[in-house]
This record gives sequence, structure tokens and C-alpha cells, in this order.
Amino acid sequence: MTQPLTPGLAALEARVRQDLAWLDLPSKDWVIALPHQGSDVLPVAIIGGGMAGMAASAALLQLGIKAPIFDQSPEGFEGPWATTARMETLRSPKQLTGPALGLPSLTFRAWFEAQFGLPAWEALDKIPRLQWMDYLRWYRRVLELDVRNQHRVHAVLPRADGLVALDIESPDGRGTVLARRVVLATGRDGLGGAWVPAFARLLPPERWAHSSDAMDYRTLAGMRVGVIGAGASAMDSAATALEAGAASVDLLIRRPDIPRVNKGKGAGNAGMTHGFLDLPDAWKWRIRHYINVQQTPPPQGSTLRVSQHPNARFNLGCAILDVQWTDGLLKAYTSKGLFTLDFLILSTGFRIDWHARPEFAALAPHIRAWKDRYTPPAGEEDAELADSPDLGAAFELQERRPGTCPGLSRVHCFCYPAALTHGTVSGDIPAISDGAKRLAQGIASLLYREDIEMHYTRLQAYDEPELLGNEWTPADSPAIEEGQRT
Repeated sequence: MTQPLTPGLAALEARVRQDLAWLDLPSKDWVIALPHQGSDVLPVAIIGGGMAGMAASAALLQLGIKAPIFDQSPEGFEGPWATTARMETLRSPKQLTGPALGLPSLTFRAWFEAQFGLPAWEALDKIPRLQWMDYLRWYRRVLELDVRNQHRVHAVLPRADGLVALDIESPDGRGTVLARRVVLATGRDGLGGAWVPAFARLLPPERWAHSSDAMDYRTLAGMRVGVIGAGASAMDSAATALEAGAASVDLLIRRPDIPRVNKGKGAGNAGMTHGFLDLPDAWKWRIRHYINVQQTPPPQGSTLRVSQHPNARFNLGCAILDVQWTDGLLKAYTSKGLFTLDFLILSTGFRIDWHARPEFAALAPHIRAWKDRYTPPAGEEDAELADSPDLGAAFELQERRPGTCPGLSRVHCFCYPAALTHGTVSGDIPAISDGAKRLAQGIASLLYREDIEMHYTRLQAYDEPELLGNEWTPADSPAIEEGQRT
């Protein structure tokens, strides 16, 4: 997918190339090639071509490490922005630099101003969702990232010989790709999937959906729709249903009130970004648990997008007791009474469940989670945190029982579930560049260390002279005076 190249954008692309040249980036390739039985072995393979995957690939490339991306989506539709996301604008402030990796010319603002000018930037409130996707498409193109679309990974198989095998299906057929390191940049639900309450499994599948599902909301025209939840995705789903002509939308909200303050936003600073990794376990858990309990409020714009419709109802203190399919209708039994519905949308979040992802079957029994090594104080129990993978300093997975899955640490988790170990540097816009740089530097260190003997041999064999030997003339030995003899 290509975008029209305006004069301003062409000038910006020239500036990006100049900035990279001034910084002498990307670095030259230094990783020692390790062919295996006649096959090329990638230094790093990245699964997932959304924002996190591209930032990781770009950061590795800057350090001289090739890291192609494998993504199952068609080109230009990686990640949720142009597929399952339903917000009108991003929730993050427009000035955040996102995946720019410290290059001003690579920011969304630079891309936007190059096309629309400074007055348009100053007038912009929040970044339109589809415009953000256009920016990411440009980011991929201007950095010439190696993204291989329509490549579906069926299995991630760590091996004892220092390689990870990827079983991949592509338009060219099915085959195996070998890599020394694999990065999972698989998004918010990338280590499991949508969490669905048990009652939903007993309902006709055509009568309910999770808010993250791909579906045509126009099919909800004329229907009485229920939405469970009050977060951002609940508001976006409710608004999309109303705009598609739903007869009514009832938001079924367990809490007696909707959260008002985004505690996660208040915690964001350079100290948190760079210091969270080194905090004691108890503080990591305490901070993440507090943010989870407080919950993130929906954006004001998303909430107003719903409340402007007279057929939208905010039912607070409305806990779901059961939902049944009776006489061709959905009967939602709640703490505030019975709701009769035609369709139900579950905005119930995601769960980490490696066993739910067939491609991770070889990894699932062996991954060490936080619940395997940390017991929180009474009152701070948290299923999401307990299931979070316990990662190393380079986002690498670790074995629950050492020695049971050789090569597991060659798989790196660079998606939202890394937050308990590393902080929110692997899935959200504010600190994605910091996380990508940490990941890239960590992998560079690991690759260098494991090849240290070969690098030392290279060091010994290096013979490019700085001096040719004709740059000076040796002085003759001075005559020794009689009095200086000893």
C-alpha cells in the first residue's frame, strides 16, 4: 500500500535520510553469520508487524542487526488500527513521539506538519485513528523495514542447538525459518486472547461478540444491544453500534461509578520508564496492581460519542448474574434487573493464556510466570499479574524448571504482558521507543557474548593499518659524551 508523496513529505523523507546519515545509521552488519545445514539463519525474527514490531525491527537495524518481521495481515493492515479498533482518535496526547527512536524527523508530528502545516497541527486535538495507521505505513516505508506480510506462524520451536525454528505458512507455501532470537511483538492479546465469561459459551455465537472481534456493526441496525463494561473499548463499541443504527444500547457497568482519573498517565515519567525494571518485586506488583484496581477511564471524547445518543443508557452498579438464550432473545439477569437484548458485546478485556495459542504449544508448559516466583501480600491478589511472564533484562522468557526447555530464553516478549517486569515500554505509544532500544541493546549484548570467541578471532585477524611506516624517520643514536659514560 502506497501513499501519495506530497512535496512536503518528499522533503521530510530526505531529512530522515540526512538525519540517519549524520548519525551514521544504521550501523554496519557485525553479527557473525551462522548457516545451518545450508540454510541461512536470521539473527532475529520478529513476529508481528504493528507499532511494537516495527519499532523493535528499526532499533535492531540501527545497531546493525537484521530483524525481518513476519505478519499474518495484508500489507498496510498490521495491528488493530485499520481493522478491529473502533475509536475515532487515539487516546494518547498528540505530542508523544511514539516509535521515532529519538529522531525528530521520524515523529508523527513531523509527518503531519510536512503535509498539512503548523496551523493544522496546532488545531489538532487528538490523532485520528486511521491517520495514525497512515503514519505507521509511512514509517515502515521510509525506514525500508523488511516486513513479510501474509506470513502466519504456526509454531515457535526453541531448540537446544541455539536456534529457534518458526513453522510459517506464506503465499509461497509452508516452510521453516531459523533464527537465533525471536521477538514476540504480538499485541495486547498476543499471549492469549479475549477473556470471555462462561455464560457466553452457551449463547448462539451469532448473538454475541467480544469488542476485539472483527465484525460488521451495520448488522446491528434495529437491534437492542447490550455492552458489558465501561472502558474505552466498551465506549467505542457502543458508539459504533449506535452510529450503525442500533435501536438502543445498554451499557451494563458493574461499578457504581465510572473511573474518572487515569492513574497510569499520572505515573508516566522518565524515572518510571527507566527505573521500573530495577524496582524490587513488591514495588512492581504494588504499582501495577494499584493501576489495575483503579482501572483506566474511557476517554472523554469516546464517552460523549455515546452519551449524545438518546437511545444510549448507562446502567451503573449493574453486575451481570447470568445471560441466557430464551425464546429467541438474550435475557441478561443483573443486579439491577432483567434486560432483554438482541445482541451482546463483551468488553471484558484479555487474558494471558499461552495454551490458548497453538503456535506457542511447545513453549506453554515451560514458561515461568510471576505466580511461579512471587506471592503478593493478602489483598493484592491479581490474576493478570500472576499470569504475566517473568522476563529477563532483554525481555527474554525464562524456564519454570531450568533445563526442561533449552532455547526458551531465545524467545523475547515485546508486547503488553511484559509490563510487570519492564513497565509499559512494550505496547503503548508513550515509551515504545525506550522499550525498543532496551530490547535491541539487550539482544545485541547476547549475540556478541555468545560469539565472543569468533569476535576475538576477528579482532586478532584485523589488519587494516593506520600507519604505513613511512610517516617518520627514526633518529640516529646520539653520540655519547665522555663524561656521560658510566
